[in-house]
Amino acid sequence: MTPPSWLGQGWLAPHYLGWLLHGAAMTAALALCVSLAASLLGILLCAAQDSPLRVLHWPARLFCSLHRNTPLLVQVLLWYFGVGGLLPDQAMQWLNSPHQLALPLGLSLSWPSFEWLAAWIALSWYSACFISGELAAGLRTVGSGQRLAGRALGMSEWQIFRLVVLPQALRHIRQPLLGQYTAIIKNTSLTMAIGVAELSYASRQVESETLLAFQAFAVATLFYLLLVIATQLAGSRRSAEEPGR
Repeated sequence: MTPPSWLGQGWLAPHYLGWLLHGAAMTAALALCVSLAASLLGILLCAAQDSPLRVLHWPARLFCSLHRNTPLLVQVLLWYFGVGGLLPDQAMQWLNSPHQLALPLGLSLSWPSFEWLAAWIALSWYSACFISGELAAGLRTVGSGQRLAGRALGMSEWQIFRLVVLPQALRHIRQPLLGQYTAIIKNTSLTMAIGVAELSYASRQVESETLLAFQAFAVATLFYLLLVIATQLAGSRRSAEEPGR
């Protein structure tokens, strides 16, 4: 059976769709890893800024101010070209060489490329600063009586923050926090500048190969939309499953 003419001429051949699908998978994996790392770092930054200790408060504020007020693309390039240029040649050779970590059941985990690591660090640090800002806004919605009650029970400041204040703050900022996670998905497109084979990079490769610019970027747009919608649906479902909401 002959495939329709638009599949190979006016549209994208199946193997080009495979390129874009692989790029979408890379985008999803990078966004997930960034979201996890940025959430943990964001909590630590928020706790440091909320701390009465100036030795923790001011470095955290400086860190957030530096990353919020500089372009993300510049930060990505700095980590790849700047930090990469400072590392010894032996370290760069090791980072750019294929490595595998043996896992149980005969499985193995490949060491990510230096491009992927630079993108992961840059996106994680940048996103963590905005997540910490959302958390700080959530903390202001928790009454001071909650902290006093925790101190009355003999809890430390870290225990009060982690067990009493933070869970309540997260319930108030779930939607803004979800917006930060969807922003991470879209920000991964900037990593194409350093050669990360994510969705934008794949769409550019397809466009260069086929000269079908509209089709390549239209499919990429659709994949980005599906990833964002899936993230929003997952967040909305979790909110609906919470008791008392």
